[in-house]
Amino acid sequence: MSTLGIDASNIRGGGGVTHLIELLAAARPEEVGFERVVVWAGQQTLNQLPNRDWLSKINPAALNKGFLQRTWWQRFYLSRSARQEHCDVLFVPGGSFAGDFRPIITMSQNMLPFEWSELMRYRFSAKIVKFLMLRFTQSQSFKSADGIIFLTEYARLAVSNATGALSGSTTVIPHGLASRFYREVDLGRVHREYTAQEPCRLLYVSIVDLYKHQWQLVEAVHILRGKGLHLELVMIGPAFSPALAQLNQALLQFDPEGNWAYYRGSVDYDTLHIEYANADIGIFASSCENLPIILLETMASGLPIACSDRGPMPEVLGAGGVYFDPENSNDIASSIEQLATSPELREEKVKLSQKLCKDYSWLRCAKETFSFIAAAVRG
Repeated sequence: MSTLGIDASNIRGGGGVTHLIELLAAARPEEVGFERVVVWAGQQTLNQLPNRDWLSKINPAALNKGFLQRTWWQRFYLSRSARQEHCDVLFVPGGSFAGDFRPIITMSQNMLPFEWSELMRYRFSAKIVKFLMLRFTQSQSFKSADGIIFLTEYARLAVSNATGALSGSTTVIPHGLASRFYREVDLGRVHREYTAQEPCRLLYVSIVDLYKHQWQLVEAVHILRGKGLHLELVMIGPAFSPALAQLNQALLQFDPEGNWAYYRGSVDYDTLHIEYANADIGIFASSCENLPIILLETMASGLPIACSDRGPMPEVLGAGGVYFDPENSNDIASSIEQLATSPELREEKVKLSQKLCKDYSWLRCAKETFSFIAAAVRG
């Protein structure tokens, strides 16, 4: 039996923490030969992880501090600590690793550093410096790793094209999806008629950012309302301030009275499934993703979806959505109009998308992840 180490030194929140929590909650490491799993992380992250007999949680003081202290600890102390804990392999879900421990398995969870056209949206800002640093450190880590986990086939190809040849083995293992998002399709709601008193409620859940295109969406809905369609738009999520400024400008231009377009900011993730249940059509307008979890949530919620045609979205949604160019308001409007005016099309797309999303489970993710890591130990 072996010991697996997990470097969570720079996993502090968001999807990275969710992945780690769900992965460990669903894991059965003994089935693939691991009798012990050791996790190094900040105390806030460790407090959220499940308690398991086989799980050891270690909190070096540096991991409760800033980025530079955490990076320094990973570079100069993690490998030593992994040897002291008798680890046979080290898993680095954060993507970047600069130590000398081997073998290591790393993971690609962020596409922005590897897509130049998306990076250029942040020119002359601190963010582009951060993304360029990530591109360098993760490229070096991927090229030296014994194994790399990608979340989609799109990501595997895009990252490989950016880094050049990868010497380690690669695999595609998508994240899972929380069961609370699955909802029976309400055909009565799918087929209901939209009126001025009860308009079609469009829902876009996403951070407001430069690659999420909320302002083009506002203009698209304005175009359709001008054609007489009864629509209202609700946008939910935190915001990057330069992108929020563009969204506010669009709201002021197209809906100055605030009659039909609403940005509500962040909502509690634990209640997000309620927002989906109150919507009629889901929108996903991002142009850069690795694995779009929000898109999966929308699929599971039984909503017809108008979706960006960029990145891995067609790989995930397949024939279960109506696609558009996220930077073209007229194209977005056309996709929404197709769904809003055809109950038959809405029903067809809902049934297809909900069937597709059932392949995404945390049990499957944990089983395939631990099996892949165990293969590296045997190799």
